[in-house]
Amino acid sequence: MKRTSGAVLAVLALLGAGAGFGFDHLLTITGRATFTPSPFLPVLLVLIAAAVLALAWPVRRSTRGGTRIDPFRAVRAATLARASSLLGALLAGFGTGLLTFLLTRPIPAPVGSVVAMIALVVGALVLVGVALVAEQFCTLPKDPDDREPDAHTE
Repeated sequence: MKRTSGAVLAVLALLGAGAGFGFDHLLTITGRATFTPSPFLPVLLVLIAAAVLALAWPVRRSTRGGTRIDPFRAVRAATLARASSLLGALLAGFGTGLLTFLLTRPIPAPVGSVVAMIALVVGALVLVGVALVAEQFCTLPKDPDDREPDAHTE
């Protein structure tokens, strides 16, 4: 399994930013109030980040210490880390789009809404960072017996 690339995370963040900006714009032109995320959402994202790290830590210990771990557990931890980084990038972009729309309006935004959106972006970025570290934890070291595909046998 290949690691999550920065380009994929950047594209998801840009798509999320466009979706957040467009969503708030749509709400505004239909006469509704702009969207403000729940204050619990950043806390939830940080809790997810802690859970991802807790699931990846035994895999890291086993790869560094030479003990055996269930490969399915390692794959689950790596998959969860990858999914979390993708979700975090998408939510960071979404929160940035919401915040951009709110700050570009001619009417000053309520402080509570701005703080909630900044907290969402920070929580999502924490999730992305921790998930990328957890994905690194689940990477197996190179086996000395492994040869490159184009290596010649002597």
